[in-house]
Amino acid sequence: MSLARARCFRHPLREAAALCLACRRFYCRECVTEHEGRVLCAACLVARAERTRRQRGPLGWLAAPCQLLLGVLLLWLCFFALGQALVAIPSSFHEGEVWTRPGEGG
Repeated sequence: MSLARARCFRHPLREAAALCLACRRFYCRECVTEHEGRVLCAACLVARAERTRRQRGPLGWLAAPCQLLLGVLLLWLCFFALGQALVAIPSSFHEGEVWTRPGEGG
C-alpha cells in the first residue's frame, strides 16, 4: 500500500503521514516522532526505551550519580591546583616590588 492511500493505524479517519520503520505501520503526524534519525510510532519508541533500559543491567541507575561525583571531583581538583599555584607565587610579587613604575624607587 502506498502512503498516498494509507490511513493512520490508530486514527482510521486521518490520512497517514509516515511509516514507522520498526513495526511497518502507517501513522498520522500526531502518532509518530523522529528519534535518532528514524521515524517511530509511540509504541515502538517505548519498546526501544525499555530494551535500552534492560541492556544497561541492574546497576544502570548508578551511572548518572557516578558521573556527577566524578565531575565534582574533577572541578575540585582544578580549583585545588589553581589554589596551589597561587600559594606558590612569592610574597615579593604581592608586596609591590614587581609592580613599581619606572623612576620610582622601591
